[in-house]
Amino acid sequence: MAGNPALKAAAPVFAALGDETRLRLVSRLCAGGPASIARLTAGSSVTRQAIAKHLQVLAGAGLVRSSRRGRERVWELRPRRLLQARASLEVLSRQWDETLGRLKAFVER
Repeated sequence: MAGNPALKAAAPVFAALGDETRLRLVSRLCAGGPASIARLTAGSSVTRQAIAKHLQVLAGAGLVRSSRRGRERVWELRPRRLLQARASLEVLSRQWDETLGRLKAFVER
């Protein structure tokens, strides 16, 4: 990871998405667009306070941002960070494929 700045930059995204509640929040924002904490907690057993803390973690990783709309704070997904993380996974996938190809060639010799 030290040799690849893109992977290092993606690490906070993967850390933030490593929690099931945060992953669910990202999924809801992807599917439903911007939402308030009240809307994000609807139908869930997770408290508003807990959701707010999870959203702060996601914001720290650059995955979401909030804005004021009247008296509410509305949260929205920042897809650019997800795309960067996806690109990092593609780099890792190519590296794995190359490594496995070299191993296969070695074993077949």
